[in-house]
Amino acid sequence: MIQKRFLVFLFFIFIIGCSETKVVTLEHFNEENDVFESGKSLMSLSFGLHLLEEDNLDQSTLLVSVHGSASRGYEWIYPLQALNNEKNLVSFFRWNDNACPGPSIISLLELIKDKLNQNPYLNRVELIGHSYGGVLVTDFLKFWDIEVPLQIHSVAAPLKGLGASSSLCNYQPPASVEEGTSLHQWRTVQELDGAFNNLDYDPQVVEIRDSLVTRLPETYKGNKLGHNWSISWVADEINKTR
Repeated sequence: MIQKRFLVFLFFIFIIGCSETKVVTLEHFNEENDVFESGKSLMSLSFGLHLLEEDNLDQSTLLVSVHGSASRGYEWIYPLQALNNEKNLVSFFRWNDNACPGPSIISLLELIKDKLNQNPYLNRVELIGHSYGGVLVTDFLKFWDIEVPLQIHSVAAPLKGLGASSSLCNYQPPASVEEGTSLHQWRTVQELDGAFNNLDYDPQVVEIRDSLVTRLPETYKGNKLGHNWSISWVADEINKTR
């Protein structure tokens, strides 16, 4: 009888252990040799805003990274490490990229508000969105109603829209950048971008008044600079300005 109870106890301990949510951190990335495994850990996160490091009083910027459609996560590993410094609180927004971005934008806004309320020493927000995530963060401009500076980086994003999905989501890019916010459009060379090179137009090209536009080069560290490498190049460029 005692042995049976002991086995039942071990069974429940096993179940509890298996059900624990794996913590994903920047430190974990440093320990992993395989960026693909690290990417899987990112994309296995539940929908929501996830801090990738502990917050502290020295951090003043909430940095939010937003993945694109069907992301495998690995393209974010180097950029997140590169952008980590003593002033940034690095986070990852996991969202339903199979749906229109509107509901996720509202969710992200509320999550950011909660984080700023919990951490009054955070006095600036920076969003970096890639591909479809770039569409999300750019459209996010329309909803920003917080008296905190907001900087947005839209990387390799089809801001002009992609056919039926834009119509179904009733998507329209913002006409301009409002006071207190900034937008930097980082555009790949269409012919080298595997997501766009089969289109007869460049979906990245759209006029948004007062936004800054940079066209990425053709190569990065000796490799063709395509869709996924674009985030790494942008991360390096952002660091040059700081």
